[in-house]
Amino acid sequence: MKSRQKRDKELAAIEVLRQTGVDVLEAALVARAALAAGRGRVRRAMACIAAGAETLKKREKTVTFERAVQEALEERRDRRARSVKDFRYMARRFMKRCKGLAKRRMRSITPQECAAYLRQGFDTPRQRNNARLILSGIFSTAVKHGWCAENPVRKVQPERLEEKRIAILTNEEIGRLMNAAEAYKGGICLAAVAIMLLAGVRPHECERLRWGDVRLPAAGSGASYSAEAKGVICITPQHSKTGGARCVTIHPPLESILRREKRANPERICPPNWRKLWTGLHKAAGFLRWQPDVLRHTFATHHLATFRSYAELQLEMGHRSAELLRTRYVAMEGIYRPGLVH
Repeated sequence: MKSRQKRDKELAAIEVLRQTGVDVLEAALVARAALAAGRGRVRRAMACIAAGAETLKKREKTVTFERAVQEALEERRDRRARSVKDFRYMARRFMKRCKGLAKRRMRSITPQECAAYLRQGFDTPRQRNNARLILSGIFSTAVKHGWCAENPVRKVQPERLEEKRIAILTNEEIGRLMNAAEAYKGGICLAAVAIMLLAGVRPHECERLRWGDVRLPAAGSGASYSAEAKGVICITPQHSKTGGARCVTIHPPLESILRREKRANPERICPPNWRKLWTGLHKAAGFLRWQPDVLRHTFATHHLATFRSYAELQLEMGHRSAELLRTRYVAMEGIYRPGLVH
């Protein structure tokens, strides 16, 4: 009787396994593995299966690349407008140039594919290295939300850059630019040009400056130009490219221009429609092709030639280390103009 009951149970078990649609032997092996994980106890085996199913569900949770970009932008909405704009531009360029990327599932994208997307989306090593940071930011957002297990971009090595000769303005070019600034549109651009050339302030930082950020030294402070007597231009964290505040020294040549041009506190130093005016100005000065960082490079080179201090220049430029100054900012063989910053 017991033998028959046992046989009936075995037949019933086989029928249950058959109803799964899986090969009976394979189904039996799965059941055996579950019982082994549960140490031979059915309830524990069922708990192991439930826990494994939940883990698998989390592992398979993902979204499209396009959706991850949207979330990454949302998380960065409080950052500086230019940073958000650059992030959005590069993310869209990825999706525009890399066919099918927008609808790819984040969890399925490999490091090899990330490297291929960088090559497809961007043309130069420097562009690809900048884009790599954006792509990594998108995947970091996805990892945080559980949409992928790891950031595959971290396995993609940055490209090695071959640094080119650093260009600065010659004495003659500096004279042409400043003369044009005084004459162009009644000199409305002169203060902004002087701040970029004679204080090394970044163009986008200069656009945000107001006259209230300019602290001129007290009149009659003397020729010594001591630390107490120096005037400064205050770059706030909201205006700085790197997010850190700094005070840039106003040296005598810049001071004389700012005293002459200074206007009411709330006004911006750059006039309205600045970018169009700036393009017109450097063309009026005879620069048909303008290099965006040339004023900052010129300032850095002359400052180092005058004061012989990387540490001081680092503070003026707002860099975290002096290494970038040595490799990409200072033209050591440059033409020094006496009195440019002093």
